[in-house]
Amino acid sequence: MISVTKLLFARDYYGDNLRYTKSAHSMRNGAAEGMGPVVVWNSTKTCNLKCMHCYMQSDAQKYKNELTTEEAKKFIDDLADFHVPVLLFSGGEPLIRPDFFELAEYAQKKGVRPTLSTNGTLITREVAQRIKDIGVGYVGISLDGLKDVNDKFRGVEGAYEKAMQGIENCVAVGQRVGLRFTINHHNIMELDDIFDFIEEKGINRVCFYHLVYSGRGEKMVNQDVTPEESRRAMDIIIRRTRDFEERGLEKEILTVDNHCDGVYMYLKALSEGRDEVAAQIKKYISMNGGNRSGIAFGEVDPLGYVHPDQFTQHHTFGNVRERKFGDIWSDTSASPILAGLKDRKHLLKGRCAKCKFLDNCNGNFRTRAEAVTGDFWESDPSCYLTDEEIGIK
Repeated sequence: MISVTKLLFARDYYGDNLRYTKSAHSMRNGAAEGMGPVVVWNSTKTCNLKCMHCYMQSDAQKYKNELTTEEAKKFIDDLADFHVPVLLFSGGEPLIRPDFFELAEYAQKKGVRPTLSTNGTLITREVAQRIKDIGVGYVGISLDGLKDVNDKFRGVEGAYEKAMQGIENCVAVGQRVGLRFTINHHNIMELDDIFDFIEEKGINRVCFYHLVYSGRGEKMVNQDVTPEESRRAMDIIIRRTRDFEERGLEKEILTVDNHCDGVYMYLKALSEGRDEVAAQIKKYISMNGGNRSGIAFGEVDPLGYVHPDQFTQHHTFGNVRERKFGDIWSDTSASPILAGLKDRKHLLKGRCAKCKFLDNCNGNFRTRAEAVTGDFWESDPSCYLTDEEIGIK
């Protein structure tokens, strides 16, 4: 995750202390000194939508053997013991779990900051107030375009209107809320509209995700944006972020799942003669160190299996029903993938291995490389930087 706002303006938000510290790039088992990783818990596979890019391949079925309330509390206890700073409740649709509020409040009381990733369609005014009252730090609502584009992408007519109501209900009760937008061929033309939208609705955060070829998303490789479109998307994001800053609008703008974004921002600032900004960007992306799946970021699926991130569930390290999360996360003896992720540079191949910005990107996203080439350590095909830009002659 790259904070465009932080890189351009050195503005501080909550997550920045997990991404941009002097020790972050050297960590092996956590986000920063004395911390465990940020953990996504896909608490259920059940969902009321059927999104075409869903890495969980979720639908409206009821799935068996998902962690019980008591098992989930024990799991949260283990996260607290490992000093995990944030637990992101995701799905499927996490609000479908009847014990969501009980578990989110339990995490908050244990000192693990609960956050929520949701499609927003179930957030009534009462639900929004309850989310705020129990101390959920942030609600991310997925919206992948305006009305027609979003509903086609989400697989259910009316999903846009219900998500809109969920956003408005969060804003109305003062709950911190933001958008999660996955950039792809179907919606890239709406990027400018999304910036207009968050200003109009009083939304204070947006995360622009790059498509990862996982789950149903594996079928979307040919629907991903081209390198030229990626660069154009970043130009829009940078321009509109600067516009918000110049007009005094405090909006946190981030991109997710493609660490060449930070390098692109650095090179763009240099080309524009913004040397001070370029130096600031280089400082922060060097502190962060690039992709940290398996290090500062991990995932637990509905059955309790531990994975490097939510998109890489085909590689499993253990189960929280059998061992504490911290013990699984720190033990590399049983998994060459986990061991490799914690110290991956010498394993990388192709353009990634030769790139002069490897220390700032860390090989980007391994699941995309594996999906396209069959090799977990090959180059990420979504790197849109040229050979010349990354120092390959």
